[in-house]
Amino acid sequence: MTFNKRLFGGLILFSLLLAGCISYSFTGASIPSDVRSIHIPFFPDQSQSGLGDLSDRLNRALTNRFVNQSRLSLANDQESSDAFVEGAIQSYTNRPFSVRGDEQADVNEIQITIRATFQYQDDDEALWNKNFSGSATYNTLENPVDGEIEAAEEALQQIANNMFNDAVSNW
Repeated sequence: MTFNKRLFGGLILFSLLLAGCISYSFTGASIPSDVRSIHIPFFPDQSQSGLGDLSDRLNRALTNRFVNQSRLSLANDQESSDAFVEGAIQSYTNRPFSVRGDEQADVNEIQITIRATFQYQDDDEALWNKNFSGSATYNTLENPVDGEIEAAEEALQQIANNMFNDAVSNW
């Protein structure tokens, strides 16, 4: 009989812990109720990457994370927003990652670094102001142009995810 009580008590405790974990989410539940909009301007590309749409790709990735995966709406300008994220694309590198026996690179790595700030409109100081980096590799022997673009997109997605997670973890 004691074993059944322990088992039952353990099951109840486990169920409560599991229920607490399941309800935890970064899809808007932890955003303060007075924060309803965010402004995400285009980040200037200061990296001289050679990819003309790098700023557009970053803006789409950030908008997807902050607006499409939370309850926030996109504000047209910083003054009308409750929060804003801004910054610049600082660096873009495309370098050999793996070399074949004939000393030719067969895999390259793209690394992108962004300097960004996240701030509430009513606050005097930023919640954070720091660098975010993302990287991805691609095969240079298959389709090097599309491979570079896909690797850059993957690196930007990593950056957008990290920026979003850092913003919501401080909420």
